[in-house]
Amino acid sequence: MKGVTNTMGGHSPIEHFFRDRGVFITGGTGFLGKILIEKLLRSCSSLKAVYVLLRAKDGADPNERLKEMLDCPVFGKLRLESPSVLNKVIPVTGDILQPGLGLSKEDLDTLVDNVSVVYHSAASVRFDEPLRKAIDINVLGTRRVVELCHKLKSIAAFVHVSTAYCFCNRSHVDEIVYPEQVPYQKVIDVSEWLEEELQEKIQSQVMGGRPTTYHYTKALAESLLVHEATDLPVVILRPSIVTCSIREPFPGWVDNFNGPAGFIIATGKGVLRTMYLRPNNSADIYPVDMVANMMLASAWHVWKEQPAGPFVVNCTSGSMRRLTWQQIFDYSKPLVLKYPSSEVFRYPGGSFKTTRFWHSVAVQLDHNLPAFIADSVARLGGYKPMLQDIYKRIHRAMGILEFFVTHEWTFGIDNLRLLMGRLEGPDREVCIPTHSLQPLLPFLSWLHACLLAADNNLIHIFFFAHLESFVIEVIEKAVLFEGESDMLYYSVCY
Repeated sequence: MKGVTNTMGGHSPIEHFFRDRGVFITGGTGFLGKILIEKLLRSCSSLKAVYVLLRAKDGADPNERLKEMLDCPVFGKLRLESPSVLNKVIPVTGDILQPGLGLSKEDLDTLVDNVSVVYHSAASVRFDEPLRKAIDINVLGTRRVVELCHKLKSIAAFVHVSTAYCFCNRSHVDEIVYPEQVPYQKVIDVSEWLEEELQEKIQSQVMGGRPTTYHYTKALAESLLVHEATDLPVVILRPSIVTCSIREPFPGWVDNFNGPAGFIIATGKGVLRTMYLRPNNSADIYPVDMVANMMLASAWHVWKEQPAGPFVVNCTSGSMRRLTWQQIFDYSKPLVLKYPSSEVFRYPGGSFKTTRFWHSVAVQLDHNLPAFIADSVARLGGYKPMLQDIYKRIHRAMGILEFFVTHEWTFGIDNLRLLMGRLEGPDREVCIPTHSLQPLLPFLSWLHACLLAADNNLIHIFFFAHLESFVIEVIEKAVLFEGESDMLYYSVCY
């Protein structure tokens, strides 16, 4: 299509694979889903249509939600170069929680006749989701998509997005689906009739050492695919920590505070002062656009090679370019000081703690005490106290993530390397991840441009806010003897 920059080139086997095909996507409004749709429209613009499953939400019907999604900055390049290509995105009213995905007969007939590539990325990403709900979304939702695939007149590829940490109860994870100690169907059956309170009591036993229902149910979904999608060309793609784009459609795009983004933002605002983790452990990040590229490449691969059973790909980077948590924060700290936030609670500071005891001490001194004082002052001034509630949410999130920042995994990537080795020319250029710290650089630029000080004229104002908070910080440390305690933390913990 004229005007669209095809980054895969005119002789790309992948672009040729998608020509005149209909693509069906669940989870299209999510972080990864948006990048996938943008990539398909820009690099494979000769495809027939992209059907996106959407449900009514917050009073907005699917058409309104689609319009809102396409107004997102990630589609800005397409809107500028070739807005007509966006007309290929077609909303399909439905819900992965409903039987038959909640599709109307008319929509079902359209998908059956026109779709041959399916991407399933819809999931509940809440780590603390009740087991029954997590099963309904992540396991039964996958079954409903598989049932749709079986109805299609032609199916070339079904790509299921899982997570590299679905088998986090193992220190090494190969590109295979490991059997569960309790078969997935028994878990489904129990979840349907057992009281929710009883489920909470037994879930730690059935989850096999996993800390969250999210990772457990993603593993169950993989088991389901092994048994119920044997006749389908299935890809199980397992990305690690998905972070900002490195190249496409532009460097540094991200639309959420998950992963490193949330930690750095909270640190830059002076809210997050302590974290319990292993700073030299690998922070296995993978740029979102590279994940989308591998989604395209893996679909082409299973169509071409037709492997027996699911083609599992660990979309991880640690074996190729190891990055630690310490490196992430070392690179980000100068930036949050150079480009201060407009909303500073305290001067950015704090440190990692490698023991739970010293982290608990720091939480009391650096989080709870200042929050109590600030909320008390707010009450006296007639304002609504907020900080203690904010810290409760932060501490809850930190508790959930603690398992993942205090453990380390290695991943087999034979299939990832195989897939990369089969790519040629322009396909190889855009699908091979960088072997450096380059993903961090656009991420930091994004922090400045999008969250911290998008208006450069305000930087000087924010600088004085930092200066004021720094003076207060010095006084506070003198009063609370935190200077000595920080030195003690460092000498004991590092």
